[in-house]
Amino acid sequence: MWKPVRRRMEDAGTNEILRAAGELLGTRLCEPVGLGGSSRTAVLRCRTAEGRSVIVKAYTGGPDALRGFTAEAAGLTLGLAGPPLLGVDPEVPLLVLADLGDSPTLADLLLGTDPKAAEEGLLAWARGLGTLAARSVGRDEELAGLWARYDRGMPTWAQEPWIAKAAAEFPRVLEAAGMAAPVGLDGELARIVTAVGAEYPAFTPGDTCPDNNLITPEGLRLLDFEVACFQSVFLTAAYCRMPFSTCWCVFDLPGGLARRIEAAYRAAVVPVYPALAEDAVWEDGIRRAVAVWTVNATVRLLPRTVEDGPMHRTRRPVPTRRQVLRHRWETAAATDGFPAFAETMRLLLREVAGGWAADPLPGYPCFRYDGATRDS
Repeated sequence: MWKPVRRRMEDAGTNEILRAAGELLGTRLCEPVGLGGSSRTAVLRCRTAEGRSVIVKAYTGGPDALRGFTAEAAGLTLGLAGPPLLGVDPEVPLLVLADLGDSPTLADLLLGTDPKAAEEGLLAWARGLGTLAARSVGRDEELAGLWARYDRGMPTWAQEPWIAKAAAEFPRVLEAAGMAAPVGLDGELARIVTAVGAEYPAFTPGDTCPDNNLITPEGLRLLDFEVACFQSVFLTAAYCRMPFSTCWCVFDLPGGLARRIEAAYRAAVVPVYPALAEDAVWEDGIRRAVAVWTVNATVRLLPRTVEDGPMHRTRRPVPTRRQVLRHRWETAAATDGFPAFAETMRLLLREVAGGWAADPLPGYPCFRYDGATRDS
């Protein structure tokens, strides 16, 4: 997220951002360098009059941007993870953050050539998320109070029924693809939604994808708290098994390694939720979470596979939408306890993906050896 784009930001909007951020810090900011951002944000690395480097993140005025600002301001103020928060201006709105430097992201390691560094990065990522979750239990009311402090009129992520919305849209997406939903699917989706929504809640930055995690000399540092919230630990743990439920940096992980990173996350949360030590409890929760994320991915991506394309505009290598969806469906087709859902996945593989001219999802570049994926 914070890898420099190496272009100067000199427009009037940038000048206004620098002025507002400088007033927050009580200093003048200069030498802005754009770090990418998104359609919702502008992210600048700036220098203070004293020579210190800081990050300024400003948000546009749209609903998604305003909710992202409130979530990030509240999540970082909670103080459990992320870069130190140096200032908040709810009116612009913008944040000023400590600069964590140019360490590689987990995505850089996974797309690189050093399997040991990538494996260590994955384990650090899983342990870091699990430790964060464990430290946060019982602080959900505190986060709600911080949301109220920075509220810009948008509902919290806890109030956003995104799981139920995706489940309701799923049959219509199937119908648009020319496929009828199997008998019993609606009832199974209702059971999945009810169970995963609030069980074993813990804090998460929300977008825990590989490019939002810096691997620094001091260890893992999490970035991007625009979807910060309390959610079921299973929804975070599913990122280990799938892997990376909502991300662009999705390739196939060696099976043994996928289980080890999941175990690292689980070991960190069991002390605060002892019931998760029971394999039956853990497996049932993970199955439901994988189903939730697979429904979400299908609703988001299937309408965009009429013409296939890469999952990221600029990063390479990167899979295509069809490759990722087929991989999601293959993983979810083995879901026990939900026969109609598993049958839906098999039908999608046969009736939809069967007509795609797309190569199977390859392994992560860092783990490839002589054209094959190494097992760990």
